[in-house]
Amino acid sequence: MNNANAALESLPEFANLSAEELITKLDQLPADKKTVLRNNAGGHANHSLFWKGLKTGTTLQGDLKAAIERDFGSVENFNAEFEKAAATRFGSGWAWLVLKGDKLAVVSTANQDSPLMGEAISGASGFPIIGLDVWEHAYYLKFQNRRPDYIKAFWDVVNWDEAAARFAAKK
Repeated sequence: MNNANAALESLPEFANLSAEELITKLDQLPADKKTVLRNNAGGHANHSLFWKGLKTGTTLQGDLKAAIERDFGSVENFNAEFEKAAATRFGSGWAWLVLKGDKLAVVSTANQDSPLMGEAISGASGFPIIGLDVWEHAYYLKFQNRRPDYIKAFWDVVNWDEAAARFAAKK
């Protein structure tokens, strides 16, 4: 966040926003600050969600499970769509389960882009419920170049309690 904070020194009207709030306002930023804030605030927001979204021993249940079954047909269909989005993201980026209006969707974004940035900037939109970091640094030490194995292992550590809380806060 040092680079983001430095960029914000000349933008007092944006300085007190959270990273999540800031990345929703990228279109309002001066051109010379947009890229540094897109990358640095985007990375901070994405990783903050990612780390909170990891925990063993939780179970997908309740309203979030029902919504996944409604919007994807089954949990298995959702898993397959999410895994495909993560596996086919060329280079570095993220796979997301997002809430778009009253429907869940799977999207992916490049680099440190977030669905919170909107379609025009990130090519995706929606409120992130879960996110998976598919930058090579996220999995290389344990999985080397086996991204599909890393993606499958993600299901063992999804913090479904956090995901359910994020879903409940926005539905």
